[in-house]
Amino acid sequence: MNDELAYLLLTAVLTGLLWIPVVVGYVKTRGPLTAQAYRVAQTDPLPAWVNRANRAHLNAVENFAPFAAVVLAAQAMNVHTSLTLACAAVYFWARLAHAVVHVSGFGAFKARTVLFTVAWIAFLVYAIVLLRRLL
Repeated sequence: MNDELAYLLLTAVLTGLLWIPVVVGYVKTRGPLTAQAYRVAQTDPLPAWVNRANRAHLNAVENFAPFAAVVLAAQAMNVHTSLTLACAAVYFWARLAHAVVHVSGFGAFKARTVLFTVAWIAFLVYAIVLLRRLL
């Protein structure tokens, strides 16, 4: 496994784990699920951190597929450069920091937006490297 695929795996694991704080928040706030809750979803308010955790998870899910597609396309094209490795690493670490900042509610320096943008730029540069090989 090359390093870019390793970062893709780490990103998949991160994305796959981000639902856990949401469920913990639901259970701490509303108690364990009951048969009635399966029929009619509870609507009582959740703490702000639970809502932020849910948004962080959804955002990670939404952004995973494009990143995965680029990494897997690079694998199929046998494109592995120091730039693609840097893009994969930056993407993973920015997404990890984004999740932590998002759930914590840290708002200084527009950190969440900056981290999202850093990850997006890493994805975009990675995609451009591949597109330049095709054209």
